[in-house]
Amino acid sequence: MIDECLRAAFSCVPGVVAIPVRDEVERIADCLVALARQEGGAPGVVLLVNNTTDATVAVVEELRPSLGMPLAVLERSLPPAQANAGHARLLAMETADVLAPEGVPLLCTDADGRAAPDWLAGSLAHLSRGVEAVYGRALIDPVEAARIPPALHAADAVECGYAALLDEIAHRMDPEPNDPWPRHTEHSGASIAVSRAAYHRAGGVPAVALGEDRAFAQALRRVDAAVRHAPEVQVVVSGRILGRAVGGMADTIRRRLVAPDPNLDDALEPVATAVVRLRLRRLARAGFAQARAGRPGALLQVAERAGLRHTAGLALLNKAYFGEVWEALDRALPRATVPVAQAARQTALARAMLARLRAAEPALV
Repeated sequence: MIDECLRAAFSCVPGVVAIPVRDEVERIADCLVALARQEGGAPGVVLLVNNTTDATVAVVEELRPSLGMPLAVLERSLPPAQANAGHARLLAMETADVLAPEGVPLLCTDADGRAAPDWLAGSLAHLSRGVEAVYGRALIDPVEAARIPPALHAADAVECGYAALLDEIAHRMDPEPNDPWPRHTEHSGASIAVSRAAYHRAGGVPAVALGEDRAFAQALRRVDAAVRHAPEVQVVVSGRILGRAVGGMADTIRRRLVAPDPNLDDALEPVATAVVRLRLRRLARAGFAQARAGRPGALLQVAERAGLRHTAGLALLNKAYFGEVWEALDRALPRATVPVAQAARQTALARAMLARLRAAEPALV
């Protein structure tokens, strides 16, 4: 139950920020102060404090009078199957959805994050221009980043550089008007803003234990939400190796300290495979538009090229969103990873492909 006084306190906020919190006594104050000092006015904040054994709540309550922003603190003891970042973020976002006034968007960050002073204003500016969801960048605190061995920074630079090349290739082969270049490829829960309509259309944050931020991004794509990956919208997060979320950034850093990953991120594939996928996506997008106009032939041809059976291809004609169509087609296509040992070669191929695309504009390959 939401207290009516609490609901009234949130009645004039420009946005409501949901934060899952677990044992963050050392960082929660910086997180809240950064939100309280947002340019143009502070948001309302919902803290879902779950399974916490330290003095996090005491720190929050001591700080509350000085913040000058509506703050809801919900303490929960979640059962083992739900005691994870994904479920806690879901509960925090659902509570934020209840407290937010009509027309006010939902945002989300992490308890170890410090939002840049223009984080809220930047997110709201994109939403005001017709974008339905904004993913900002999560940057590791420079002091803590300096403690990470140079080899890990070098490996991350290779992976991020290759991801950026593939993303610009995607932009040039199959552009998305709401997400122009430059952009980024992150889907971090440390920086999400979403309209209420898109949040509900996507079904909310998926109830998964791990990777709920990526899963939510996929849910938004599935319902054709206009998503912007905004490089200038930023949150500074910790570079700790003892994190709160199993499988999160801290786990990744700690794992790579023990042994380097043999492959680049699973989302990254060889250039040739990516190009085939992008060509098919562009054809599928056009075919979907034709099917909506009563001409299904092109979409059925794309389905056949993707290897779908005829009945599965026909089922695509009943989909309400292109995102649903592409998810089915994409799932049918073969996938490949990039071994770290081949990263330099694939990076060179990506640069060559991008050079051809840039030279060919405005034509598409």
